[in-house]
Amino acid sequence: MPTVRELSRFLRPYWKWAALAPALMVLEVTGDLLQPRLLQRIIDEGISRGNLPLVLHTGLLMAGLAVCGIAAGMGCTVFAVKASQAFGADLRHESFARVQALSFGNLDVLETGALITRLTNDVTQVQDVALMLLRIMVRVPLLLVGSLIMAVLTSPRLSLLFIPLIPIVLAILVWITGRMYPLFGEVQRRLDAVNTVLQENLSGVRVVKAFARARHEEGRFGDANKRLADTNIAAARVGAVTMPLMMASVNLGVVGVVWFGGRSVVAGGMEIGQVIAFVNYLMFTMFSLMMVSMLVVRLSRAEASGARITEVLNAKPQIPEAAGAPPAAALRGRVAFENVRFDYAGDGADPALKGISFVAEPGQTVAILGATGSGKSSLVHLIPRFYDATDGRVTIDGVDVREIDEKTLRKTVSIALQESVLFSGTIGDNIRYGRPDATDDEVLSAARAAQADAFIRLLPDGYNSVVGQRGVNLSGGQKQRIAVARALLMRAAVLILDDSTSAVDVATEAAIRAAMTREHPEQTRFIVAQRVSSVAGADRILVLDDGELAGQGTHEELLETSALYREINASQREGGVMTYGG
Repeated sequence: MPTVRELSRFLRPYWKWAALAPALMVLEVTGDLLQPRLLQRIIDEGISRGNLPLVLHTGLLMAGLAVCGIAAGMGCTVFAVKASQAFGADLRHESFARVQALSFGNLDVLETGALITRLTNDVTQVQDVALMLLRIMVRVPLLLVGSLIMAVLTSPRLSLLFIPLIPIVLAILVWITGRMYPLFGEVQRRLDAVNTVLQENLSGVRVVKAFARARHEEGRFGDANKRLADTNIAAARVGAVTMPLMMASVNLGVVGVVWFGGRSVVAGGMEIGQVIAFVNYLMFTMFSLMMVSMLVVRLSRAEASGARITEVLNAKPQIPEAAGAPPAAALRGRVAFENVRFDYAGDGADPALKGISFVAEPGQTVAILGATGSGKSSLVHLIPRFYDATDGRVTIDGVDVREIDEKTLRKTVSIALQESVLFSGTIGDNIRYGRPDATDDEVLSAARAAQADAFIRLLPDGYNSVVGQRGVNLSGGQKQRIAVARALLMRAAVLILDDSTSAVDVATEAAIRAAMTREHPEQTRFIVAQRVSSVAGADRILVLDDGELAGQGTHEELLETSALYREINASQREGGVMTYGG
């Protein structure tokens, strides 16, 4: 199980607990192995000869060994639980940290539902096996080898019965391993699908209800759930065969011992205590092999889960870290696109941007307009380096963004994304998200600029009002204004509003733009929008069409030079959308 061994490094910090658990298990197993010989002594030397003191003395010794075994077993469990839980916590934390370090491109491949499964269920599977190993990795081999040795010492002739039994059991274990591993891998993939449907449905429950699609979603979930159940049943079916086969082997061995041992007792070649002791050692041997079969089943599932966790841990960010960057304070915010080409797959087959070139000077407001899918968000996502340009380069103050380290870049570029994501906590906490050390006055100033202060003050607890899950207790426009305030509070050299005021009325949107310009005149601002009214006052408007720059200039210039811009402006005017100019 190479994957499980690879993850064992997370157990090393807790080696003391991990060592104590098996050490205590040695004491428990030693006591267990001595019990049959002591029982043999009671029967053959005590009861058969009427030696009551020997019976009492040996019985007390057996009771003392049992008590010591119980204490050792309990201690083993306590330390094994401590080590395995700490191991699981560290593994889960490291996996989460790795996810945080991944690029947007990695997260496009590793879907949310699958990541949730890997950080929860998969980690639990590996953690449970770590617990099992700490309790069994000593018990099973020691009990197996010890019981075999004690069985041979008790009766060399009866020990010959192990010769046919052990190969049968090993063949069963090999068969189980070959069947269970692929099945459990499929189980985890089916669980991914269930989590994905569940996550999508819970996130979009209002849309589901608005379109009366509950039955449809129940069907989607039912299909994914049934596939998971069917795969679990297939795995359980293989597992269900395991125990009967192992028990059949055990019973076959017991029958053989009773048959041949009974004949030897009648013939005077063995004592009854010997046969009873041998049966116990046979049971120990077969019981240890049964534990191996259980361990194989659990290891098969843990190996499948471990491989999925390892895939996350070994994932390399598609955006490599840069070094030797200039300090954030030194960057003024002159942004230039130099013949930029970009496609998400990286193979050039379906570019989202094609040969984009322009310059945005500090203090300018650059608006980006175009139809859905024209490449507006793709363009602005290259500035904070969520993705890297396939060809050409994006620079800030002449420095390629690929040469600026992530921390500096994040301080230089602030963004309010298309989806206004709010986190559990207060409204003040959400505005401070990018600058936890911001003062109350700074938070207040950012909220006023985002036109959020008025509605926040009307809430029962003002800035201390708790945001519901994903901002459920706020309207779309309120969430967007909080997200804009969060971006403004960063006071970055470059500000990007990626269609982040679409749910705000035109007058409020104009007030936000005016406040931004007034309070941060030196800031370079990018505004992505679909309404002409949102971009008409910009210093420069970029018109995108199918990833190409179809025109650029002021509102008045584009009305004269760009047929596409005139078409967009006319269509929105006819649709009743406020526009600026002709």
